[in-house]
Amino acid sequence: MGRRALPKINPLLDLSRHLVALESVACPWQPGTLFGVEQPLEVEIGSGKGLFLATAAGRHPDRNFLGIELGAKYARYAAARLARAGLENGRVICGDAVRVFRELLPADSLVAVHVYFPDPWWKKRHRKRRVLHAEMLRTIERSLLPGGRLHFWTDVEEYFRSTLQLVRVETGLLGPFDVAAADPAHDLDYRTHFERRSRLAGIAVYRAEFQRVSVAAAATREGTIGAAADGTGSVGGSEFGQASP
Repeated sequence: MGRRALPKINPLLDLSRHLVALESVACPWQPGTLFGVEQPLEVEIGSGKGLFLATAAGRHPDRNFLGIELGAKYARYAAARLARAGLENGRVICGDAVRVFRELLPADSLVAVHVYFPDPWWKKRHRKRRVLHAEMLRTIERSLLPGGRLHFWTDVEEYFRSTLQLVRVETGLLGPFDVAAADPAHDLDYRTHFERRSRLAGIAVYRAEFQRVSVAAAATREGTIGAAADGTGSVGGSEFGQASP
């Protein structure tokens, strides 16, 4: 199912504060310069049309939200959504999320990372292009503060299960935790436009959350897992998260 053409953006709308070129971002990382005020920061990888970014920034003015979108026309559209709403705690970087995480975002800097309906790259020979590969997952874990969360949703079951396996093998993130599907209150009351499209079409959506733990908690968890393997303990959490139409 292809994407619809984007509506035109008012050419008089000022995007200068909300749309950021990757090359213009200060290194080392200075969130106060980017947003004007330092607040807990959440990052969305692949912002698309910016529905989640604008909704989250509007609901949580005490947090900053950074969207990363590779497609220039979608980055502009997401930034325009923020600008029209006057949301000064939202920004969009037009660029590669792998570069942003690898080159700009320091360790222990994010309270949450959101990845919703990433490109599944269907063909096996193309799957190495998926954004949630082993190195990226380790980089995301490094960027999260202790207690920080990774939110991952997709409507591709194979991608969901293989990513959960990668998280389990490549990181020390706790989870997956189930995420319940909420009934929408109106036509745009969805996490993203992709969620809206999938649910209206009756396509299952798979959701999971993971949490970064402190070093001490990770050591305790390793001991618990070892005890469970010996039959002397147990580990909470479901194996494959939540799926719902």
